[in-house]
Amino acid sequence: MDDAVADGGRRESESDDETPLETIAAGAVTLLTLGVAFGLLALGNPFFWVAFPVGFGGGMPLAIGLARWYESKEKATGDGSTESQSDTDAALESLRNRYARGELDDEEFESRVERLLETESVAEASSSVRRRREAAEADEGAPTDDAVERERA
Repeated sequence: MDDAVADGGRRESESDDETPLETIAAGAVTLLTLGVAFGLLALGNPFFWVAFPVGFGGGMPLAIGLARWYESKEKATGDGSTESQSDTDAALESLRNRYARGELDDEEFESRVERLLETESVAEASSSVRRRREAAEADEGAPTDDAVERERA
């Protein structure tokens, strides 16, 4: 209760903060509404004022709603960068622990760290697999696809 009185009886919530996309959408609707309204006024149309309630009463909530929907959809699906980073960190921590316990020697640890860092994204992973397959085919004792799959796992 004291907090509500201290800030003028008003509490801010997280949803009150505008994101950059919402700001851009609001600016675009404002510019479009004013442009249409003043354009109609310049042309001598007596109903130029209709652009204001349509633009600000209909267009603005629609644009902000679409921006919020798009951002919530992006949050739900995620771009994978934070997940990928946390997965990479967890895998590196696991490798460090195994190395510290003596399960991996220096050469094996370094090769696994290099391979892990080479394959942080899907594109990097596919190019790394392609390079390993090409190198394996160049050698006489090329491993099979099953061996490459077991190696990746």
